[in-house]
Amino acid sequence: MATENEILKEGKYIYGIIRHSGPLNYGPIGMGKRGDLVYAINYKDISAVVSSSPIIIYEARRVNMITHETVLEEVMKQFSVLPVRFSTISEQDNDEGIVKILEKDYKKFDEMLTKMEGKKELGLKILAHEAPMYESILEKYDDIRALKAKLINLPADKTHYQRMKIGEMVVEALKKETSNYRELILDMLTPFSVEVKTNDNYGEMMILNVAFLIKNTAEPAFDEAVNELDGKFGHLMTFKYVGTLPPYNFVNLVINTKG
Repeated sequence: MATENEILKEGKYIYGIIRHSGPLNYGPIGMGKRGDLVYAINYKDISAVVSSSPIIIYEARRVNMITHETVLEEVMKQFSVLPVRFSTISEQDNDEGIVKILEKDYKKFDEMLTKMEGKKELGLKILAHEAPMYESILEKYDDIRALKAKLINLPADKTHYQRMKIGEMVVEALKKETSNYRELILDMLTPFSVEVKTNDNYGEMMILNVAFLIKNTAEPAFDEAVNELDGKFGHLMTFKYVGTLPPYNFVNLVINTKG
């Protein structure tokens, strides 16, 4: 494939796979700046949501990512969706090329759609508030509090080693506390979930970066549990709760775009 700035032949940009037969029209919201129509191409009881596109490699810039996500959000208002990797483009500029892809991988798509039916992904990132978390550690750990109290009136240049020791103790206590909170939160939310995917944290103040696959019917109870956790621990941490998301954490969909 070429870059965005080159003009090449046309193909079909594939956003996702859904359980549907019959026409669908999402309007001129397609990838790129041309206002291409987003619509469905059917095979049996499944459909690919597509739009026309030049055969290029779309850069993972904010404007492109937002366009891709916006289409999936529109689709998810009606359907459970198997999201397709960003910038997946069929090399054939006709509906028949997409039908061949659906026909070839029908069994795989059918099984994955059955698994995802009536489910959604919700994301949760939890970040500790540095000052309140530090204060809670001082309250909870007598050894750290006692050592800090001994040094409070002593000159810094005479207590360099002891202050470094306190810093090391706080770091270890923070690791322990965040691990405990992580387990507690997961223990509370996992029973509402079909599947859980814990992703890597970034930064020492991040407690949890996790995706939950839940049944649509479980969402009210899940929301209530998150609100309860926020009410209990909100003074120590921020809950960044996001949904409904395309289930990227639970669907690994690779499509042969050559049909």
